[in-house]
Amino acid sequence: MRFDLRLPIGFLFSLFGAILVIYGLVTPPEAYTQSLGINVNLYWGVVLCGFGGGMLIFAVRARGRP
Repeated sequence: MRFDLRLPIGFLFSLFGAILVIYGLVTPPEAYTQSLGINVNLYWGVVLCGFGGGMLIFAVRARGRP
């Protein structure tokens, strides 16, 4: 049995990214006055989802190798 660390890391980052995206979407814009009106939760959630998705893709691709 081969254990690939990229798989749980990908799931973890994807889960945290999804939580941040949802939180960024439901939070009122007044909450982001200190961050110059930039919805940092939404943007960093997208970044985390992208990183987690990349790790999952690399883990799935590695399974096909002998």
